Amino acid sequence: MSPSAFAIAGRAVGSGKAFLIAEVAQSHDGSLGLAHAFIDAAQAAGADAIKFQTHIAAAESTLDEQFRVKFSKQDATRFDYWKRMEFTSEQWAGLAAHAQDRGIVFLSSPFSLAAVDLLQRIGMAAWKVGSGEVRSHDLIRTMAATGKPVLISSGMSTYAELGAAADLVRAARAPLAVFQCTTKYPTPLGEVGLNVLDELRRRFACPVGLSDHSGKPFPSLAAMARGADLIEVHFALDRTMFGPDVVVSLTPAEMRLLAEARDAYAEMDSHPVDNDAAAGALAPMRALFNKSLAPKAAIAKGAVLAAEMLTTKKPGTGIPAQELDSVLGRRLKRDVGPERLLRREDLE
Repeated sequence: MSPSAFAIAGRAVGSGKAFLIAEVAQSHDGSLGLAHAFIDAAQAAGADAIKFQTHIAAAESTLDEQFRVKFSKQDATRFDYWKRMEFTSEQWAGLAAHAQDRGIVFLSSPFSLAAVDLLQRIGMAAWKVGSGEVRSHDLIRTMAATGKPVLISSGMSTYAELGAAADLVRAARAPLAVFQCTTKYPTPLGEVGLNVLDELRRRFACPVGLSDHSGKPFPSLAAMARGADLIEVHFALDRTMFGPDVVVSLTPAEMRLLAEARDAYAEMDSHPVDNDAAAGALAPMRALFNKSLAPKAAIAKGAVLAAEMLTTKKPGTGIPAQELDSVLGRRLKRDVGPERLLRREDLE
């Protein structure tokens, strides 16, 4: 268990079981109905949390903002796109209520102080700081002031920049977690950076996670096997959906695989095995699989045993094979044959 373990809506983070976040981002494409469908799908797939992004165009962007990739034919500018991604306060509250009804944690990353205020009013269990907002100290300070856990993605930040953000969270005495994240869409497997998990844990002494953009389940499975406390993956209902994040997303079936792995790893890690005790408990099976000393051929009474007369055969219920030296030179007090093990009572 991490010394800085905490809980999000009653679910432990840093206790040995990875907290699994299904990241919708903009894959709802501005459709409220589709956003609600994502909640049902993420819960059915076994995710601990569903995460959106709360964009308020006028509060975070301008007409000067360029598209990272010009994918949307219906939006003339990036500002127009963010505008189309907006939901009202009431609609966000409805999404949060839906998630609560389904028993899945509702999260959304704010990208402006206005978005923080909106989300705080509807009740956030934790805050996720996107990779591009690590240097937005006003946002981080405001989120941390609520006392709720703050989860920071490292994607475009140096360790010094991450450290400054972490200091703001700790100054407010809010719980902290840090994600390794490679900001490439999709991320090549060779650039996932699983090694960074240990470095983050060493530097920040807090729960650490992987926020993955590979579009494959393998990095998350490997991160959980390395003890990651949180896993965040983009989530799409189907890979034929429209949107910039679909190519880096997992499907419901792949999310279910991660959820099953999360539970399996936790089950294994919570039951450490004592090797000697386990071997002792398997004594009957050991007897079946081990070998004992046996004659290679018929040997007459009175013969003095030599190494070339003996071999080892199953089961291990006779004289153990490793006691060969103690048997050599002993005299037989009865005839023995290769169809039976050599017994102590056969020896003078």
